[in-house]
Amino acid sequence: MLAYCGLACGQCLIYLATSEQDESRQKALKISIAEECRIHYRLNLQPEDITDCDGCRSGSGRLFSGCLNCEIRKCAILRKTESCAFCPDYICDRLKKHFLLDPEAQTRLETIRKSS
Repeated sequence: MLAYCGLACGQCLIYLATSEQDESRQKALKISIAEECRIHYRLNLQPEDITDCDGCRSGSGRLFSGCLNCEIRKCAILRKTESCAFCPDYICDRLKKHFLLDPEAQTRLETIRKSS
């Protein structure tokens, strides 16, 4: 499962924590995620701030706040596109910034574009 931006949900620690059935393991993941958010994104999050997330394209309504407030996600929904790979404005400034943090996302979207 890929997010609109090419992020691989199956590799996202928040997504993995959501699917973790062992409560102690889930708590440890959330502690780790909060630390990663502080280091990489300069977000001051506590483990209890890490909410469940089923992926930004799921219909469950369970989204991490970063996904819920994501400008890329909002844009894709507004444009009614399945993926940024199909957007006529690909690669926009938002994606350029995102690709600096996750270069593999660009590779995934490029693969989608080539295969369609």
